[in-house]
Amino acid sequence: MQHYIRLMDALARLGGLGAAWALLLACLISAGVAVARYAFSVGSNAWLEIQWYLFGMAVFLGAPLLLKLNEHVRVDVLYGGRSARTKAWIDALGLLCVLIPLCAIVAWLSWPVAWDAYLQREMSPSAGGLIRWPIKAAIPLGFAWLALHGLAELFRRVVFLRGDGELNLNYERPMQ
Repeated sequence: MQHYIRLMDALARLGGLGAAWALLLACLISAGVAVARYAFSVGSNAWLEIQWYLFGMAVFLGAPLLLKLNEHVRVDVLYGGRSARTKAWIDALGLLCVLIPLCAIVAWLSWPVAWDAYLQREMSPSAGGLIRWPIKAAIPLGFAWLALHGLAELFRRVVFLRGDGELNLNYERPMQ
């Protein structure tokens, strides 16, 4: 389990780096599109679409790192003020009963949609738009990757509950 946890942690860090670069690139493209539109009256649907493709990729690449860093959404009523063991149990049950099955279901159900888009060479309905299969393929791949990292987080909780490891459960409740 420890080897799998370390591997997934390393992949999550790489994904987080990829997400940061995707967001930076999306921002630069957005600025470039704005300058081109207002300064030169030039626009392109492809440039607009690549921005949301990059944003989608950032979400899917960055989600496992947010899970690893314990920065994901949770229900404070159940989690806040509990002991470390109770938090680990809540996390383990949430991962096992909600996150991993939900990710598996979305990945399973979205894969045929992405595959059909690839086979049909689906294009954006916008003039000059992009092909759609890459962003559609990001959905099942992103959810599958999140499920695999969820499994690593489940293993991390199991190791902690067995008394064989440490677990950082620092969580700051968002400001209201």
